[in-house]
Amino acid sequence: MNPKVSIIMGSTSDLPVMEKAAALLNEFQIPFEINALSAHRTPREVEAFATKARENGIQVIIAAAGMAAHLPGVIASMTTLPVIGVPINAGMDGMDALLAIVQMPPGIPVATVGVNGALNAALLAVQIMATADVELQIKLANYKENLKKKIVEANEELKKVNYEFKTN
Repeated sequence: MNPKVSIIMGSTSDLPVMEKAAALLNEFQIPFEINALSAHRTPREVEAFATKARENGIQVIIAAAGMAAHLPGVIASMTTLPVIGVPINAGMDGMDALLAIVQMPPGIPVATVGVNGALNAALLAVQIMATADVELQIKLANYKENLKKKIVEANEELKKVNYEFKTN
């Protein structure tokens, strides 16, 4: 089994956030890999990864980083694959990482999700891959339908909550 999605973290301290992406990809039965690479501490390894990702069968890269958060942009500068950036809250409520990832120069796009938004990053990766995979489109439609069902069920539970002035 060869990976189709690569989850890259600037540090293993990002793993508690990125596990949500891994769990979702696993649920969709999409082979993935997880690695720690640093744009600042291991730039040669980042370059080797990014320049070989496509030939290694990777279709989408999810790159997470906190603070200066250059990893997603550096990877995006070295590949034509879609890169999804996940800003990690490592300080400043993650705003430093969010701005570092989202403010890319023209020609080097990085799709960016919210701070600690690993689940949405994985869903975006699935949506990108589903454009060319009918089976994945069906799984994605079912996933979204289940999200609707959860809200319907939550509203049924809320009907049971009693307050003197609650009207529904």
